[in-house]
Amino acid sequence: MIEYERDFDHKIAESDTIKMMNTFGSLVREYEKGVSGYYNLPENSNILLQDVKSYMEHNKELLDSTNTIALVGIGGSSLGIKAIDSLLKHKYSSLKTLLFFENPDPIAITENLKKIDPKRTIFIIVSKSGGTIETTSIFKLMIEHFGLELTNNKRIIAITDEGSPLCNFSDYHSLKTFVIPKNVGGRFSVLSSVGVIPLTLAGYNVENILDGAKKFLDRFFASEEEHLLIKANFLTKFSKIYTQSVLFSYSDTLEDFTKWFVQLWGESLGKIDKSGKSVGLTPIGHIGSIDQHSFLQLIMEGPKDKFVTFIKVDDFENDLKIPDISLKNIEKTDYINTHSFNELINAECDATKESLQANEIPLDAIILDKISEKNIGELIVYFELLTSACGVMLDIDTYNQPGVEYGKKILQKKFKKD
Repeated sequence: MIEYERDFDHKIAESDTIKMMNTFGSLVREYEKGVSGYYNLPENSNILLQDVKSYMEHNKELLDSTNTIALVGIGGSSLGIKAIDSLLKHKYSSLKTLLFFENPDPIAITENLKKIDPKRTIFIIVSKSGGTIETTSIFKLMIEHFGLELTNNKRIIAITDEGSPLCNFSDYHSLKTFVIPKNVGGRFSVLSSVGVIPLTLAGYNVENILDGAKKFLDRFFASEEEHLLIKANFLTKFSKIYTQSVLFSYSDTLEDFTKWFVQLWGESLGKIDKSGKSVGLTPIGHIGSIDQHSFLQLIMEGPKDKFVTFIKVDDFENDLKIPDISLKNIEKTDYINTHSFNELINAECDATKESLQANEIPLDAIILDKISEKNIGELIVYFELLTSACGVMLDIDTYNQPGVEYGKKILQKKFKKD
C-alpha cells in the first residue's frame, strides 16, 4: 500500500479544474489511440510472461547451470531494471546475479568482465533502436573477450524493436529475440520485455510488479487518483518559479530508482513547446539521510526554486537496533539507544520534511508501507503518469527526444572516416 500526502498550495481555481479535466481527457486519448504503449504494458506483459515461462521450460538445463545475467544496455534499457533489482534483491534468498554493462567506462567494464563465467552466464543485449553505440561496442568486446560463438547460441538474447538492426542481426544468427512494442519509448519501457525478461530469468516475481502497476492505472483512469493531476497542475502552473523537482528518497535501495526518475523526468519534459519556448522541470535525485549533510542547506536557505518529493518506507521489515552503549565524551547521542535504525531514518525524514514546511518549501510525500513488488509496480506507473500529465500541461511531445538524437549525430561525425 502507498499513501500520497501533499503539502503545497493546492487551491484550485476554475481554470485549473478545466486544465486538469482536459489533461485527463488527453491521457485517455493517448491510452485509447496507442500514442504511448506504456499504458498497456501491465496487461500485455502478463501475456509476454507466458512466453518467457515457456522459454524457461524449454531451456531448463541451461538456466539451471546459469548464475549470472549480464545485461548490456544503457539509459531506458537498463535504469528501470537496475532500480527494481536494487529495491528487491534483499528480499530474495535465491537469485541469479544481474550484472549491468552500461557506460563505456573501460575500468568499470574490465572489473565487470572479471565477474563472468561465460559458461554460466546469459548475455542479454537491449537496444530499442538496435544500434546504440555504447551497447553494441560493449557487446563486440564480450564476443572477442569470451570467444562467444554467435549462431544458435542459447546464451545470447536480444531485446529490441522488431525489424531493427539488432533484430536483423539476431535473426541472422538464429538467436532468441524478444521485441519491444514500437509505441513504447525506452524510458517508459521497464514493464515491457526490457524489464520482464531479465527480471524473470533472474528469479523475481514479475507478476506482482505488473499487478501493482495495473491496479494503479485502473484507479487513475477510473478518476480515483486525482492527487496526481493536482500535483501536475501545480508543477506546471508554477514551473517558472519552482524549476527544480527534487526527489528525496529515504532508503539506499531507492538510489537507482531515483536515477530512473531523473532520466524519465529530464528526457521527457525538457523540450521546446508548441509555441517555440524552452520548457522543463529539472530533476534532482537525493538519498536521505546522506544528502541531508550535503544538499539540504541549499534547499533550506538557497533560492526558493525547488519542489521536493519525499519517498519514505514505513516498515523496512528489519529490526536492527542501536545498541544501549554509552561512549565516553559522546554521551549526548545516548538518547537514540535501543531505538531501531528504521525509526531513526524515518524520524530524520520527518524532521527534514517539517523543517522544509517551516520554510514554506512546497513538497509532498509518498509513503510505502513496505518495499514490495506491488508497491514498486505502482511507484513506476505513478511517475510515468505524472510525467505524461505534466507533458500535456506543458504543451510538448513527452515521448520524443530530439536533443538526444542531435548529440548522437555529432558523435557519429567524430568517429566516421573521411
